[in-house]
This record gives sequence, structure tokens and C-alpha cells, in this order.
Amino acid sequence: MKRSIATAPRTVAQYMASIPEPARSTLRKIQASIHAAVPGATLCISYGMPMFKHKGMLAGFAAFSKHCSLFPGAAPIQALQDQLKNYRTSKGAIQFPLDKPLPATLVKKLVRVRIAEIESRQNAKEAKIKSKRR
Repeated sequence: MKRSIATAPRTVAQYMASIPEPARSTLRKIQASIHAAVPGATLCISYGMPMFKHKGMLAGFAAFSKHCSLFPGAAPIQALQDQLKNYRTSKGAIQFPLDKPLPATLVKKLVRVRIAEIESRQNAKEAKIKSKRR
């Protein structure tokens, strides 16, 4: 499902409309799981895919010709690697079948770990700024 810059979706609705079934339904379930875990998160297009933002980039998801992927970043994958052993993973991505979304409970756990990582970085950044003011 490679796109050129001219045909790249500008909205999540355009992206989802361009995805054939069963991948579209699978991605909608992933989207719903992330939204349930972080109701205040915003959804945008980043790197050509739907991406949730919450105090920074939270997680993205996309469909490809033979699989779907969730992109929560490296820390959540490393933290929950024992629960991801049935999936193909890389440093920042989890692949799963076009017609079988990740379990909602697993998605929510991944998102919680990612939020904790983002907040930890922000707290460290704020502490550094405060120490420089002294």
C-alpha cells in the first residue's frame, strides 16, 4: 500500500478509506483500543500513517500488503516482550495479520508504557530546566 507524495492521505479518514478490508476493520479496532486507553489523545497523520499524540507522539498504526503494524516505540516493545512473542517485532514496531488485530488489553498496556516513557522524559526535561535556573 505504498503511496506517492501526491496521493498521500492528509487526514485519518482519507487514510482509512484507502485501506481495503479486512485491514481497515483491524486498524479501526486498534484505533478504538488506543482511544479507550487515552481518551484525550489527538489523532493526526504523521509519517504517512495515523498517529496518536498525547504529550508527544504516542503510537502510530498502518496497513501494508501482507500485515498491519502498530508503532508504539522501542520501550513498550521491550517492556512487554514476553507478551509479544507470538508477533513479529522490530525495535519500534509490532506486526500482526491483516484480519487479526492485537488484543485490546495488550494495546492498552503498550500505550500505558509509552505514556509513562513520555512523562518520564518530560519530567527529566523539566527538572533539568529547573536546575539550570538555580
